Amino acid sequence: MKTIYKLLFAGLLSFSLLSATAQTNGQQGGADAVAGATPVKEAPMPGPDGHHGCPAAMGPACQPVDFQSVKICYAPVLDAFVAVDSVECSVHLVKEVAGKLDTVAVFKTDNTHKRHDLKNILRPVSVTAMGEYVIVLVSAVNDTAYVAILDAKFNEMTRRSFSSPMYAMDLKPGKLTVVGRNPYGYDINIIPLGTPESGLDFIAFAKAEMSTLHYRVAKQAEKIKSSDPVGIGLTAVAVAVVFLALVCIALILQGTGKLMSGMDEKKKGKKETKKPIGAIASVSNDDEVIAAIAAAIHLYNDELHDEEDAVITIQKVEREWTPWNAKYYNMNQYFNNRR
Repeated sequence: MKTIYKLLFAGLLSFSLLSATAQTNGQQGGADAVAGATPVKEAPMPGPDGHHGCPAAMGPACQPVDFQSVKICYAPVLDAFVAVDSVECSVHLVKEVAGKLDTVAVFKTDNTHKRHDLKNILRPVSVTAMGEYVIVLVSAVNDTAYVAILDAKFNEMTRRSFSSPMYAMDLKPGKLTVVGRNPYGYDINIIPLGTPESGLDFIAFAKAEMSTLHYRVAKQAEKIKSSDPVGIGLTAVAVAVVFLALVCIALILQGTGKLMSGMDEKKKGKKETKKPIGAIASVSNDDEVIAAIAAAIHLYNDELHDEEDAVITIQKVEREWTPWNAKYYNMNQYFNNRR
């Protein structure tokens, strides 16, 4: 039994070593494939003063911006709320009328009537206000998005499209920053809005060159490859984990075997110590006792049956002929009708 355990343990250990080596090579191949893919354009994120970072004063404009989706905002110039309805794919302008809030204008971002391509439907994601204008960010799940500028009556003035899904934006004087995700990391788009003195510039928003930055997030396989190019550490960890698992399995099997053996020995001991009812405590070798026991058994067997006479009576019974026992009725009619 120990030999079988040793052979099984050696086979499992060999298999685990081969599996760990193959897994390491596969992960390295995946990392090489990712690293060898089409590179994405990368560029540093410009700060308020260009690419040189923030000034020493650390003014309010240099505070960090947390890009979050804004579902509702208040426009002071319009004295109204701008709310997003992602189910109906619309943006509502809500004002206080006669002491209660009422929707005074609606902007539809996409048509959802009888559409089944849910991932391609453009739904409103975030809203913000600049003076008397409302800026709406609209995005689909797949790879389409746009940002539109609406006037006070919610008429679309202009828009700017993107080739990847977007989820948040931030409005600063002179620029609008729109961020989204791509398969490799993040997309950061900076759209010029004109100078703070001149206000909103629709031409610059629609036609000016947009700064598109792609930030690539390193994958786990790439991080592992950079820290362990050969894969020795990963192989050692995999072998150690498999070896520890095999040791635990061997200990469990050994403990189970001992437990089963102990249970079998207890059962055998109970059977040996159990005595039958009416058993004779001591056995005598005296011939007279043996003869008496045999005679008693013989007499007991004879008394089980009554004495009967061995008389055999044989009677002959004559039966008359009837159609029921006629043999020719059992024959085929062909033999009865033939001539």
